[in-house]
Amino acid sequence: MLPAERPLRMRSDRDLAVEFERALAAGDGVAGAHCIHERWMRGEFAAHIEAALDLLWKRAGASIPDWLPMRYVSWLPAAYEVAARFTANGSGRSNVYLILLDFADRRGDDHGVYVGMSRYSPAHRFDQHKAGIRAAGSVLKRGIEVLVGPTLHLQHIKRAAAARIEVALAEALADAGIHVEGGH
Repeated sequence: MLPAERPLRMRSDRDLAVEFERALAAGDGVAGAHCIHERWMRGEFAAHIEAALDLLWKRAGASIPDWLPMRYVSWLPAAYEVAARFTANGSGRSNVYLILLDFADRRGDDHGVYVGMSRYSPAHRFDQHKAGIRAAGSVLKRGIEVLVGPTLHLQHIKRAAAARIEVALAEALADAGIHVEGGH
């Protein structure tokens, strides 16, 4: 199940806490990730999300899906909301991706995002950026991790659609108040 579908949306906060404890006890990274994701989307305090992430990585690290970020990002719910507005028909070989950028040395939000598109998987393209291969300077210098979740539905799409979405997504994320690089 995709994180954007929010399978635990209808659960109470108490039910989420119980489910998270079950996931930790069973070492179930997927169930735990969905619990954390739902709490994140509801706007729970950053310290609580960070603590939950830490516990989940300690107890179920091997089974955590790649769509769950490794650190708290204040604007992640907005990124999901904005990315959900974009769709592409048909399949292809292109992927739209987001990379979390570290702006802790600047005023304002500690994080920004790079928007890109590639025929490579987002993880492979991130590795290329960090290795200096056709690298965007912002990713080479500030790239932390791929934010897989918001753009899972924008994978394996036609190149023309990916190029259009890359530009429009960058603009929409910037309009949502997120510091954006890339998206050209």
